[in-house]
Amino acid sequence: MMRHPRVWTGLLLWLIASQVHADWTVNMRPGATVVSHAVFDLHMTIFWICVVIGVGVFGAMFWSMFRHRRSKGHKAALFHESTLVETMWTIVPLLILIGIAVPATKTLIDIYDSSESGLDIQVTGYQWKWHYKYLGQDVEFFSNLTTPAAQIHNQATKGEHYLLEVDEPLVVPVGTKVRFLITSADVIHSWWVPALAVKKDAIPGYVNESWTRIEEPGLFRGQCAELCGKDHGFMPIVVEAKSKADFAAWLTDRQQTAAAEKELSSKEWTMDELLARGEKAYNTNCAACHQATGAGLPPMFPALNGSAIATGPAAGHIGIVVNGKPGTAMAAFGKQLSPVDLAAIITYERNAWGNKLGDMVTPQDILAFKQAQE
Repeated sequence: MMRHPRVWTGLLLWLIASQVHADWTVNMRPGATVVSHAVFDLHMTIFWICVVIGVGVFGAMFWSMFRHRRSKGHKAALFHESTLVETMWTIVPLLILIGIAVPATKTLIDIYDSSESGLDIQVTGYQWKWHYKYLGQDVEFFSNLTTPAAQIHNQATKGEHYLLEVDEPLVVPVGTKVRFLITSADVIHSWWVPALAVKKDAIPGYVNESWTRIEEPGLFRGQCAELCGKDHGFMPIVVEAKSKADFAAWLTDRQQTAAAEKELSSKEWTMDELLARGEKAYNTNCAACHQATGAGLPPMFPALNGSAIATGPAAGHIGIVVNGKPGTAMAAFGKQLSPVDLAAIITYERNAWGNKLGDMVTPQDILAFKQAQE
């Protein structure tokens, strides 16, 4: 009688589990590059070798146990020191390992051969975003998570690409060998895009190389694969492959945008313009630690609303945003953000929430501060 509740509980759990339709797979995906296809083919080759070995070994074991079982009157043979058997179980595994090592070595050589690239991109990990710099092209930008906070806090339905959406994807041309120079500005990260068969650690003070050549246009998503701090799960990677013509047009547009951004440093900004831009830049770069309300997450991330820094002298505020604060989680944003965004964020922090100072920091103030430090 006591078994019935357990039976019904088991049936109920089975019914619940049967309604779950998660994306469940047991194999690698072929990917979208020559290297990823080679890795997949190598994986499948070794997999089938293991299958053949497993079938042979376990088949012989089960056949022997069944055919020579004790109930049929068989007795175990007593023997030892067979030179032929010992020779065979040495030579056969050696031949198998050689058969695996040859294609594996060829694939590894291809993976590490980043020479003769058509485009070089420096990838730098920050807590918690990625910076991309197209070497020799005068184009660089940060890529930030854009998944709405309401989804993260379970206040809205999660989207199809939850935690895998960015404001600025890395754009590359198809049919071109692209070399990645991967490093970090703070802690160890790992740049991982499974479809491209690229996974390299980003280590401070060290540059790792990798490369890819994407065959068809498309979007490819990845994530930081190294535990790098509080928001490790919030620094996704999106790579967009475009045709060569579309990439050339995109690159020209970004170069023009970069030139225009430099000109903005000399523009006469109004308070309203700086506040509008500052709110957007603050929510992108600062809200993860100090919160959108400026309340912070004490003690690691102090509140900005009513703080001595945000309500004190402007020079001190500029200094800590530009240079950071050693020994704390406060990063130096002087090299991460443009003078316009730095000025806008500082102006916003000094006039948002309860901080109604009414003063304004301009891009010219940021440039003057940096020049004074040189």
